Amino acid sequence: QGTFTLLRDTRTDGSFLVHHFLSFYLRAGCKVCFVALLQSFSHYNIVAQKLGVSLAAAKEQGQLVFLEGLKSCLDLLFGEEEQPGQPSPLQFLSSDLRALFDFVRVSLTPTGRDSWKGPVLLVDDLGVLLSLGAAPVAVLDFIHYCRVSVCWQLKGNIVVLVHSNEDSEDEENELVVTSLCHHSDLILWAQGLATGFCKDVHGQMKITKRLSLRQAAEQDVVQIYQYKIQDRNVTFFAPGLSAAVL
Repeated sequence: QGTFTLLRDTRTDGSFLVHHFLSFYLRAGCKVCFVALLQSFSHYNIVAQKLGVSLAAAKEQGQLVFLEGLKSCLDLLFGEEEQPGQPSPLQFLSSDLRALFDFVRVSLTPTGRDSWKGPVLLVDDLGVLLSLGAAPVAVLDFIHYCRVSVCWQLKGNIVVLVHSNEDSEDEENELVVTSLCHHSDLILWAQGLATGFCKDVHGQMKITKRLSLRQAAEQDVVQIYQYKIQDRNVTFFAPGLSAAVL
């Protein structure tokens, strides 16, 4: 409870982590608010079905609140009329991120009828907000207020995916990534292999448990694994110990 997890990828696609956490929290009976800015609902639903979870059923039961960012952007940019009293969560395209935060807060605030175990905010991918014109400070403020509301007040969890590249000239994105790394309880960093493509090893996972964030005298714990993505799961192993080597 109260954990902020940062999913980071470099030279590879870390979206398999988003699908894992989405299915994991739904199976655990948590109330999930999924701010999906990168793909459509049907895409996430197809992958979730392979993992044994139905997003459509979770939406009908009120367990999953799904914001389809691509559709909301098109509706807002091309003048689709809003419902009275229901402003778009992506209203920041013309102002700030307050409307998006209000959407998250209202979605995860428990009601008397809720029987879910705990609230979870999942964002894929935070960098899209920058591409849509939000300032880095506004994005970091949004995450800060979400942490206060979800992690501290509601005792829930937040999982956020960001893309990064050390050689990137996108200074705004790198500023957001660096700042989030300093405030994360757990960092899962998926990295492409420096040697290039390999059919038996798809990438390397660096796991950083930020113990120093909660206790000043503690040292952060860092673990490094390699992984191979399969159709329904992911296999992890120590570097150099893949099935092809052994």
